[in-house]
Amino acid sequence: MSAAFRKAAKARQRPHRERAQPAARTKLGLLEKKKDYRLRAHDYHKKQNALRALQKKALDKNPDEFYFKMIRAELKDGVHVIKQPKDEVTPEQVKLMRTQDIKYVEMKRVAEAKKIERLKAELHLLDAAGSAPARHLFFVDTEREVQEFDIATQLDTVPELVDRVYNRPTIATLQRETLKGATDPAHLKKLAQQRKNQYDLLRQRIEREKAMFVITQKIQTRKDLLDKTHKVKVKKETTTGPAIYKFKFQRKR
Repeated sequence: MSAAFRKAAKARQRPHRERAQPAARTKLGLLEKKKDYRLRAHDYHKKQNALRALQKKALDKNPDEFYFKMIRAELKDGVHVIKQPKDEVTPEQVKLMRTQDIKYVEMKRVAEAKKIERLKAELHLLDAAGSAPARHLFFVDTEREVQEFDIATQLDTVPELVDRVYNRPTIATLQRETLKGATDPAHLKKLAQQRKNQYDLLRQRIEREKAMFVITQKIQTRKDLLDKTHKVKVKKETTTGPAIYKFKFQRKR
């Protein structure tokens, strides 16, 4: 074949054009190349073969077969999840942890008790508003003395200081020196409110210290129950006290 003939044949050849893409597939982009199609086909057949192998394995499996993952796995949202094993601790380790807990709570309780003593020293156990009213009994012999009884005269003070349960000087003391402390009613009311707040704080700390003492007793009881000694429960545990157990007597060597 001459070169002129080949040149003429090539000139008569029509140029290659890509085939038109269906309108329903325009959202998928341009047509893939032949190489891409082969890769996708190979991947598809590989997955189909894997599925057929799994189906055959499931058909050949013994339904009565047991393996440990059956009891260590659970289904969550359609996915099998292996249960995490719990931490194993020995009785000696538990005793040590309970001892550490007791020491920590006892340390906090002692700190709270020191704060209570400090507050009591500051307040001098003065009466606060809202507490039980103080009573001062006077004894007389006749009914006439009851009718003529004057509490200011009996306490040897002025009527303005009768309501005071503390810092109540006598008339002789007032004649020798001036009255010390606040006398303005507004200032006295403010001091009374501050004193009430201090007593409320003291009451809260006392309750907290009692609660910590109960917690210490309960932790100690749980620690004692770790022993293998025979025991019988005598009293149930309550919010204000631990359970009471009666342990069998054992002679120590």
